[in-house]
Amino acid sequence: MNLRKIRRIFKNLLLKFNLLFTKPTNKEELQNLINKLHPIKTNHNLIRIGGDYDGGYLIPNDLVGIDSLFSPGVSNIANFEKEMLEKIDGLNCYLADYSVDSSPINHPNINFEKKFLGATNNDIFFTLEEFIKKKSVSKKDYMLQMDIEGYEYEVLINTRDEVMNKFRIIVIEFHNLHKLIEESSFIFFKAAFTNILQTHEVVHIHPNNTLNHLSVSYKGITIPSVMEFTFLRKDRIKSKSKIFGFPHPLDMPCTKKREDFRLPDEWWKI
Repeated sequence: MNLRKIRRIFKNLLLKFNLLFTKPTNKEELQNLINKLHPIKTNHNLIRIGGDYDGGYLIPNDLVGIDSLFSPGVSNIANFEKEMLEKIDGLNCYLADYSVDSSPINHPNINFEKKFLGATNNDIFFTLEEFIKKKSVSKKDYMLQMDIEGYEYEVLINTRDEVMNKFRIIVIEFHNLHKLIEESSFIFFKAAFTNILQTHEVVHIHPNNTLNHLSVSYKGITIPSVMEFTFLRKDRIKSKSKIFGFPHPLDMPCTKKREDFRLPDEWWKI
């Protein structure tokens, strides 16, 4: 038995042990939420931006008119931002991350803020709304690419529809999704997903295949712990239909050292 299987078994056993002390999520409610997150095919084909492995994402080919990219959680990788700057002339790119002192790439259109994105405004954190107010006054469309290690839920819950509607395309890496099986976490996560689904629809999902991001099984439902979601604002969708297969031909593993995770059927099949 390889290390990956051992870690998955251990993680499932640990979660089952934790459920002895916490209230488990109702299976029907969990599946209903997952159904709402099923990706759809739209009138915009998907393209890959940011390279072949970690830092690369699939987004709708609907970039004309976007003039600002907000990218909190950059750490030391900015492949996505670099390629977006190459694709869109005059794009303004706003980066934020308190864990590093500067942008990992130099470009005249990059503006860096040493702060984390969160639910409050202080010396270390600021909200998404405050981030926008400080950096851009454009009335055109924005894009959001967010990988903030679990803070994404509180950010989404605390962001008004008026702010969410400023973003035509949103890419978010969601963490700790295995906690959906615990009712207390499920309620919190559901509130975040419900908020973004008010203004956007899911057009792609890709599980992260790194060793620490394993899937868990709960009453026949497989939940990858970390997944990349791409959203498109509803007014940009002129036609939509169901998707007939995963992975997408442009999908690549986040790390090439391991086989890619296939999106479980319950996350996309009707």
